[in-house]
Amino acid sequence: MAGMRRLELSEALHLGPGWRHACHALLYAPDPGLLFGRIPLRYAVLMQMRFDGRLGFPGGFVDLRDGSLEDGLNRELGEELGEAAGAFRVERADYRSSHAGSRPRVVAHFYTKLLTLEQLTAVEMGAPRARDHGLEVLGLVRVPLYTLRDGVGGLPAFLENTFIGNAREQLLEAVQNLGLLEPGSFARLKISTPP
Repeated sequence: MAGMRRLELSEALHLGPGWRHACHALLYAPDPGLLFGRIPLRYAVLMQMRFDGRLGFPGGFVDLRDGSLEDGLNRELGEELGEAAGAFRVERADYRSSHAGSRPRVVAHFYTKLLTLEQLTAVEMGAPRARDHGLEVLGLVRVPLYTLRDGVGGLPAFLENTFIGNAREQLLEAVQNLGLLEPGSFARLKISTPP
């Protein structure tokens, strides 16, 4: 992931003073829906439009008052997504990876959380009433996990957006590792590499 090095969680937690920790979560749920009655949606995956116009995952910086990375992440989810985020809790078992950048000295911890479609829909419906909606978070968006016949529409076009930090790479890695796409379709994706 460009400009960032991957760390084991234990290594990340033992970095010296001056390092800040940010935690973000990819929330996803099985979705049996069909687009246009024929394209399987398979899963709903949430991302958010941030205040800076870039796409990212819900979450944020862990504060000293937070007892753990997960406590900080769950606090941030409540602030950004609203009351519906209280229906689930992101735990250490949901942890996926940590990446550190030297400027600024931030470690980004990434989690994935499987929800029911009802929980995910409740998050979408309640997010406009969240404390940070319209401020840090401009809105939620579902990631299109399909490719249209032209080979460009859907996920390939979505990936042309601007993402914060390594959110694009985290999305691609999670989608592949969690098996969220139809078998074999990841290898067929026409994905350009950002500059």
